[in-house]
Amino acid sequence: MTKFTVNGQAIQYRMNPATPLLWALRDASNLTGTKYGCGNGHCGACTVHVDGQPMKSCSVTSASVAGREIKTIEGLSADTSHAVQRAWIEQGVPQCGYCQSGQIMAAVSLLQRAPKPTDRDIDEAMAGNLCRCGTYAQIRRAIKRAAEIAQG
Repeated sequence: MTKFTVNGQAIQYRMNPATPLLWALRDASNLTGTKYGCGNGHCGACTVHVDGQPMKSCSVTSASVAGREIKTIEGLSADTSHAVQRAWIEQGVPQCGYCQSGQIMAAVSLLQRAPKPTDRDIDEAMAGNLCRCGTYAQIRRAIKRAAEIAQG
């Protein structure tokens, strides 16, 4: 039995401890906002927060996060009112949308560390999240806009 907290709720999973966190979230919790991309931690589509830090959930076992706090895209806000979600919508970032939950989770983490990020901050924080549609310019604008929204 593996226990951890997901989006503020204590969860117990009965599965192989080697099961990637991604599959615990998607299959056992039905939180399908976190996407499977490459399966080896390179694309970032599966990015979630573990104790406030961005992690690629496809390359982290469910056992390795026992007792920890997990936040998925569903845990940011129930109504897309989070500053990053609002900026993403305002700036029209998604095209196919597949990578966007991972992109958003990485951006949220960046803004927690750097409330007024530079272009370099954005490049470094977002380097592990790939977008096959190439919306990187829109992502940069949305991150800067989210910083403005969060500042009030």
